[in-house]
Amino acid sequence: MGFLDEIKRRRTFGIISHPDAGKTTLTEKLLLFGGAIQEAGAVKSNKIKKTATSDFMEIERQRGISVATSVLAFIYRDKKINILDTPGHKDFAEDTFRTLTAVDSVIVVIDVAKGVEEQTEKLVEVCRMRNIPMIVFINKLDREGKDAFDLLDEVEQKLGLQVTPLSLPIGMGYDFKGIYNIWEQNVQLFDGEQKQTIGKKAHFDSVDHPDLEAAIGSKAIQNLKDELELIEGVYPKFDRTAYLKGTLQPVLFGSALNNFGVQELLNCFIEIAPEPLPKASEERVINPQEDAFSGFVFKIHANMDPNHRDRLAFVKVVSGTFQRNSPYLHVRLDKKLKFSSPNTFFAERKEIVDISYPGDIVGLHDTGNFKIGDTLTSGEPLHFKGIPSFSPEHFRYINNSDPMKAKQLAKGIDQLMDEGVAQLFTLNLNGRKVIGTVGALQFEVIQYRLLHEYGAKCSYENLNVHKACWIEGDEKSDAFQEFRRIKQKFLAQDKRGQLVFLADSAFSLQMAQDQYKELQFHFTSEF
Repeated sequence: MGFLDEIKRRRTFGIISHPDAGKTTLTEKLLLFGGAIQEAGAVKSNKIKKTATSDFMEIERQRGISVATSVLAFIYRDKKINILDTPGHKDFAEDTFRTLTAVDSVIVVIDVAKGVEEQTEKLVEVCRMRNIPMIVFINKLDREGKDAFDLLDEVEQKLGLQVTPLSLPIGMGYDFKGIYNIWEQNVQLFDGEQKQTIGKKAHFDSVDHPDLEAAIGSKAIQNLKDELELIEGVYPKFDRTAYLKGTLQPVLFGSALNNFGVQELLNCFIEIAPEPLPKASEERVINPQEDAFSGFVFKIHANMDPNHRDRLAFVKVVSGTFQRNSPYLHVRLDKKLKFSSPNTFFAERKEIVDISYPGDIVGLHDTGNFKIGDTLTSGEPLHFKGIPSFSPEHFRYINNSDPMKAKQLAKGIDQLMDEGVAQLFTLNLNGRKVIGTVGALQFEVIQYRLLHEYGAKCSYENLNVHKACWIEGDEKSDAFQEFRRIKQKFLAQDKRGQLVFLADSAFSLQMAQDQYKELQFHFTSEF
């Protein structure tokens, strides 16, 4: 198969939603229908002992939430599918925002009972800003929920999307009979028996099929016909060009837990979703079809395998081919690196891969060379844009609870900070370590991972800090020297040795900005 054919068969997408909308369950069922697993796991269930494939970290299995993006790749109908299952919880949103820089399209999962929720609105806003093509999947149809048309209205109004239904539920909750697939123009009847494996579904290729009335009743058929007429009159016909531009969003219905509507979603997705798209760098727009390799690091994960203490940098291939044992330019360090064992992913399971194409996610073993946002190329100095780094909002002192494990704690903190889950500050006044995070739940995850992955115990102390901001200015100037002298109690160094002002209130931050106009106060570390 040629280079261009390989690009055309790639589909790289993220799954986003508010927590508990069924995102990880949907990922699991896509793997099941894609033939990548034989039996689906569950995010939280007393009866089902197998856990979800994408929730591979121990803390995810215990808490029943995703705390890190996982990458899963499989082949379906000769298409190479790369799924990035993202955390839904707002405390891990930074990981999700970064992941959205590496996808070509997304599936937005919405709970039929709860409708559009806060975190969904924020994530969809990011997708809209970047014109990322979106498919909406309305999940949990086997539960009592909102009317299908009310939900379509809510998606349009709250998310600001222009929708077109590609399937329609027949009934809801207790009355849920099945789905009419507008995309393939057939009816599938619901049987809630098979949850973990693929069962047979009753399938009719027309609303007028003589056996359909016996199966669901004449009233349900009449309702379905009326609703289909309404859809034809109210919603625009599906137009792939508008979908790819991000101006039209197809909506499908189903129940991921019950395997219902998932295969229809997958079949529709591989036909309409974009192949790898061009990506803007600071220098120029890079097309996937270019011969020269380019890619960027969007995620770093320490201890994918705790037994081997390995650290992996996740690289999205943007153009050309990434080949094992070939030298590539690390643009920030301006040096050539070779990789003898690049990996392809299936959650925590990895396989060495000889060649990767645009759209693929490659895992590179890293000894500390990479930071999030780094670029690798065949030689051209490129810098890809739009990988956000947020100023922390929660701050705590971190203390060592076991003096015998000081080295393990230092190493653990060092590696976890490189993942971008939090930031480490060292106070100038007394050398105490402060951790800053975007979400409070991150502290618990860091504490858990330090103990279970590095054998180090830590405790926290509250610290009254309103905001961290990075200071830039002429270090020899009087203003800079005076700022350092007066504010020394609130000054710290970040991991790279940059000066950071930990303002204790919005008022003191404003006063410092007004008083020291020669200095620049930055709210991200990448200025």
